[in-house]
Amino acid sequence: MAGTRKPMMLNLATGGKHWTKDQIEERLRSEVQPQTDGIAAPSYLTAKQKKQFNTIADQLQRIGIMGETDNDTLARFVIAQELYAQASKDVQRLQKERPKDAGADTLVRWAELLETLDKRQDRYFKQAQTAAAALGLTISSRCKLAVPQSAEPPKVNKFSKFNNSKAAVNE
Repeated sequence: MAGTRKPMMLNLATGGKHWTKDQIEERLRSEVQPQTDGIAAPSYLTAKQKKQFNTIADQLQRIGIMGETDNDTLARFVIAQELYAQASKDVQRLQKERPKDAGADTLVRWAELLETLDKRQDRYFKQAQTAAAALGLTISSRCKLAVPQSAEPPKVNKFSKFNNSKAAVNE
């Protein structure tokens, strides 16, 4: 079974297979390139969330992996991240407010509330983690990304001069 198809510039940067000029041109023409002209924070984000969205979007654009179709995924990540941070603060606050000399009923209600907040925190963490992985924002998802460091054209074949001289001799 064939592996996943790598972008042509990555193939050229890492070597591995000899490509003809026609194959390179055809692959480059057929590859889907992210459209970056419509990247904008969705209107349903708050001002603070839009600022976070723009910061991350700029970083993802610089490495060439974000397009305008990723706007909603990034927005979901920003929202989930903010909700996770708020839930974490709520859990910490509630843990500090643990009743010391309270009756069993009060302690049970406190524990139930803490468990509810823990579940909410876990839910938001999973949402943020899933969106982050989809965008390449986690360590493991970045390891799977293969972004070439330079988009230089392939080097000229050093043996091509022999092919040209041979053709000149045969004429």
